[in-house]
Amino acid sequence: MTAVIDKAALDEAAREPRFWEAPPRPVWEEEPSKAGVAAKGIVLAGACLAVLFPLWIVIVTSLSTKQTINAAGGLVVIPKGVTFVAYQELLSGGQVTRAAIVSVCVTLAGTVFSMTVSVLAAYGLSRSGSLGHRWLLMTLLATMFFGAGLIPTYLLVQSLGLTDTYLALILPSAVSVFNILVLRAFFMNISPELVDSARIDGAGDWRILRQIVLPLSRAVIAVITLFYAVGYWSAWFNASIYLGDQSMMPLQNVMIQLVQKQEAPVGVSQAIKTGQISALAIQMAVMVMALLPVAVISPFVQKHFKKGMLTGAVKG
Repeated sequence: MTAVIDKAALDEAAREPRFWEAPPRPVWEEEPSKAGVAAKGIVLAGACLAVLFPLWIVIVTSLSTKQTINAAGGLVVIPKGVTFVAYQELLSGGQVTRAAIVSVCVTLAGTVFSMTVSVLAAYGLSRSGSLGHRWLLMTLLATMFFGAGLIPTYLLVQSLGLTDTYLALILPSAVSVFNILVLRAFFMNISPELVDSARIDGAGDWRILRQIVLPLSRAVIAVITLFYAVGYWSAWFNASIYLGDQSMMPLQNVMIQLVQKQEAPVGVSQAIKTGQISALAIQMAVMVMALLPVAVISPFVQKHFKKGMLTGAVKG
């Protein structure tokens, strides 16, 4: 009987806490008071409400009919019926559909290109004996504090023939020096013994990077990939100055036209004029479409944030 009790106790002690349970408290840390726990819960609930309430209003308004929006005098807080007419109009093959496809393609292609360049640069700079290591590192650091400015950058893009092309949405902001430094610091913390043993076995740099460094750096790779993806998805400035064709605009620029300039996308303006749908519902629906990918992907990468960023930025 004693053995069974001890085994059960050991199993309970070794069990990891569920996500709704508090982690085990260190023996030297005092138990929190009931007032402290209540105050913490109130503060966290208020912070969550401040974040989720505006998002709730945007989603509910996008799913409301024109009569409900008119009755509410604008933004809807309490839903009265649900309709997907706004999303059907936006995704019916017009300007918003093209803009969403452009944003997805630019985000995927740009993230792959940026991660490839950043990983290769960070790995090369993490090898202290590599050719031109110190000179290249100082050059990259200098670009963090000194920039050419908007006009020289535009003239360079124009001279390369990148204006009115999708490459103008990727190449001018393809690499972040900060992300390279974080990757470099993480790579430098990988045990040198693993790299040395691989070299003794005849592995070259490409094989070491592919089979040793990258598998051990999944956390920081996931975090930096998310940074690049969110940056490309949310970018609008490059498109506004490098693209003149409205049909090439990404989703963020279409959203700016809707919210600031009050210009309905092609194919939707007729539905607004005939009273089938509210212009405000269209605006909110575009906002939801712009927020949805980031909101869906972020929770899956959240677990890597602490390990990826702290290990890469502090220990380096």
